Amino acid sequence: MKFKTYKIKFLAICLFASPILFYSCSEDRMDEINENVNNPKDVQAKFILADLITRTAVSNVGGDINTYLSSYVEHEVGTHNQLWNAEHRLNEPSVASTFNNSWGNIYTSLRDARIIVEKCSEGGSQEGNFTTLGIGQIMLAYNLALLTDMYGDVPYSEAFNTFENKTPKLDKQEDLYNLVLTNLDEAIVNLPKGDTHVSGNANSHDLLFSGNVSRWLKFAYGLKARYAMRLLPVSANKNQALENVISFVDQSFESAAVEAAFNVYNETNLNPLFDFQWSRDALASSRSIGDKLILRNDPRLGRNFTSADWEQVSEIETGDDNYELLAPNGENDQVQAYYLTSTFVFSQTASTQLLSYHELLFLKAEAMQRLARPSSEIEAVLKSAVEAAIKNSEKSVEAAFEAPTPLLYGGITETSDDISDSDIETYFNTSVSPLFIANGLKEIANQKYLAFFGASGESTEAYNDIRRWKALGEDLIELKNANRFPLRLPYGSSETTTNPNVQQAYGNGQYVYSENVWWAGGTR
Repeated sequence: MKFKTYKIKFLAICLFASPILFYSCSEDRMDEINENVNNPKDVQAKFILADLITRTAVSNVGGDINTYLSSYVEHEVGTHNQLWNAEHRLNEPSVASTFNNSWGNIYTSLRDARIIVEKCSEGGSQEGNFTTLGIGQIMLAYNLALLTDMYGDVPYSEAFNTFENKTPKLDKQEDLYNLVLTNLDEAIVNLPKGDTHVSGNANSHDLLFSGNVSRWLKFAYGLKARYAMRLLPVSANKNQALENVISFVDQSFESAAVEAAFNVYNETNLNPLFDFQWSRDALASSRSIGDKLILRNDPRLGRNFTSADWEQVSEIETGDDNYELLAPNGENDQVQAYYLTSTFVFSQTASTQLLSYHELLFLKAEAMQRLARPSSEIEAVLKSAVEAAIKNSEKSVEAAFEAPTPLLYGGITETSDDISDSDIETYFNTSVSPLFIANGLKEIANQKYLAFFGASGESTEAYNDIRRWKALGEDLIELKNANRFPLRLPYGSSETTTNPNVQQAYGNGQYVYSENVWWAGGTR
């Protein structure tokens, strides 16, 4: 309203002014006066990047998808409202509204990544900013892989010009993955060339690596390792694919200090898992994962669960009172503040992992195991993976004890000691190593599964792993929920209600229980 009033007053001045002054009141000037400077029509690529990285981490990696999938893979148990429905497979896993926000957020991220790539490519307004171009290509690849991993065949090639085509076709997942890998390869070429355009680099707007080209290169190679393993079920030459996984890992992060962890959370910018649980109180501890920790006498058992009274539970044994408060997967009551919760739901400032160091080590260990490398070499990599995983878990546990908002209400009571290096050493030698010797692939898979339990947004990757292993005919992770296991996510309602192509693919949504995505043995 202020803009309209200002325009009328300015026009009145012009009408009663001299001809020269009236001439200056041009249409262009009027548009300039009414322009909202807080909503620019065009911005530099580097300014888009900060929002793209944040949305990818908070909404896409750590958001609704990961929260629901934490229930599907039994890292958590849905115990109230929509999450209880999902736990018991009542509507939520198949209805188009469940993941509509995630669907829209990923497409927004893809749009932003495409704009960055377009601006910095040859002929673009910021041609010569090769490093920013490479970052945009990595983020495009990352979000496109996430989109198709979750939904299968999706609109992409025709999806970003709605003025010309309001009903874009669905692209095949195989074609989308070719595009993912092409973008990563091109990013690896572009990143070292630097940013030469007058607009400058994106360093201060890079909320992941602060413009560190070496870390972005390592990120790209790490993603190539992740996706090479993802596509193993459909690889024509599996041995070569596994060799590639090892090679890519060796060119990626060499420690947790340089991994792709989004860590800008504080008392107001909240870790997504904390944000969800604090506002909804819809997750409880999983008996399934408790059983796996008990079986291994895992030191994380005494660290990773908290009572309804906000006291860390340091001892849990099969059949005791605390064990009975681990929610039975798929058979739990719909009740709040009764079961134990994971300590991680209080990890207000814990990082979200876009790609962790421990994931890379588990990928390498699995590839080595499948290639029948010497057991001693594989076990050394597995030991490093377990160590990195437990230390990542400990960071999140400590974040729970130090969480600013819970501290306002007294905080979480810590009842156990930190897990030390010697504790990890003893655990590996007495529990992990014997299980590895008995069945190497199964223990690598289970340790990776346990590593992804936490506040870092890695349940999504556990879901991808479980589907991949099943596609290879391997039942490596024991799941206790007797209800149907969703094989994919349903398309978003914004598209099922407007695009006949997606409407036809969606049907009544029950395909999520029967049709695998392409790389997991399906056709779409």
